[in-house]
Amino acid sequence: MNRGIQIAPSILSANFAKLGEDIAAVERGGADLIHVDVMDGHFVPNITIGPPVVRAIRKVATRPLDVHLMIDQPERYVDDFVDAGAAMLSVHVEAARHLHRTIAHIKSRGIKAGAVLNPSTPATALEEIAGDLDFVLVMSVNPGFGGQVFIPQSLEKLRRVREVLSRAGSSAPIEIDGGIDATNAADVVAAGASILVAGNAIFGTPDAEAATRALRAACGSAAGSRA
Repeated sequence: MNRGIQIAPSILSANFAKLGEDIAAVERGGADLIHVDVMDGHFVPNITIGPPVVRAIRKVATRPLDVHLMIDQPERYVDDFVDAGAAMLSVHVEAARHLHRTIAHIKSRGIKAGAVLNPSTPATALEEIAGDLDFVLVMSVNPGFGGQVFIPQSLEKLRRVREVLSRAGSSAPIEIDGGIDATNAADVVAAGASILVAGNAIFGTPDAEAATRALRAACGSAAGSRA
């Protein structure tokens, strides 16, 4: 995986009536990934999309699909989302009863496997799985809805996650999702994030292409200092 900063626009905030156009816009703006939030109305209080929509997105997107399962019993749906076109698949440590088995299953399908931490879940929850992960996703809002405000304590959480990974001998990238915009992009990069998920900050603007470029620019010197 590219060790540089990656921008992953979240389609949760896109206009689903013109989803193909919105995806094309962020790709023109230099998006590295397309982030897809899957919610089941049980693990989080919202319902979004399933494998058929992911399959449709795969047909129009030219960037890899970063699929985030915010669902109970994610192990039941790994194959469905891999078959639909996910290139990265992340599951919550709070939802996966047998996390090692689920991560191993994802990796056995030939795609990147990640574990996700809710804001109240400590970085130490990753200690027994850290060496097996291709990436970690840190939630900087409580999952379920777009447009929420960034939780400031997430910066320290990023540092603690990096410590856990380092102790396991892992240099896996850390992704961050929730309230990311131009005002905090440099801070999260400096704290250890290298994949930035942004929804409202990109699709909530009149020009998603320009907003994608602006978010990368906002990473600024923090990105350069980690090169």
